Amino acid sequence: MRPAAARRRTEAARLLRDAERRTAPVEPLSATWPALDLADAYAVQQDDVARRVASGASVIGYTTGLASAPIRELLGVDQPRFRHLLDDMVHRDGGTVRAARYCAPRIEPEICFRLARPLRGPDVTLSDVLTATDSVAPALEIIDSRVRDRRITPTDTVADNAGSAGLICGPFTPMAHAPDLAAVHVDLLVDGNRVATGGGGQAPADAVARLVNALAAHGEGLGPGHVILTGAMTTASFVGVGQKAEARFGALGSVSVSFI
Repeated sequence: MRPAAARRRTEAARLLRDAERRTAPVEPLSATWPALDLADAYAVQQDDVARRVASGASVIGYTTGLASAPIRELLGVDQPRFRHLLDDMVHRDGGTVRAARYCAPRIEPEICFRLARPLRGPDVTLSDVLTATDSVAPALEIIDSRVRDRRITPTDTVADNAGSAGLICGPFTPMAHAPDLAAVHVDLLVDGNRVATGGGGQAPADAVARLVNALAAHGEGLGPGHVILTGAMTTASFVGVGQKAEARFGALGSVSVSFI
């Protein structure tokens, strides 16, 4: 990598870190760095993750975006996008989160997988995922953007850890006792009012397989104990101070968090 490109990636990561620390969004990286490409964006994401790990955080898994083939085709994207999950992003089911730590928080319901065995691509199959999975849980992902007014391109999103900012998992169910995940529907509620519903028709384990195979291109894989969020099942809902978000996944269970 040329020194100038390396400096630019380091500076971009610093800008996003400062925006998160101050909860003050910045201009899109692509506005001042028109040549920003996907490789640059993942390098910025990796730089941010490395610095957080150096400060004591641990990578606990990943969350996948654009897991649906029709959505990827619509957006002209050939692979799912991934972002890192770290232990400093985890919140307790039924607990509280300070809304002020985020720029513009939104909430998404997802199904979370927890692995018992390692998975590494590029040829991971649905069967491999099911064999390696220990248990699954209902989950909420907090989505945030450190880019002003969300004026972002796909590369801006990847650099910004694809917007992933928090994770709340409900109770885990062993795979042997889990319902048919492809048939699970979810209701997303804010303050008791249903704001979105979705799910069904897609095997979440397929999303895990695609994620693992995409990670292989970056020299990464999954290990025992890692958790994977398999993609939003509804549109994201904005949340703020004094609001409670809850996702009800039928037989899979429920998960909630309140913002203070």
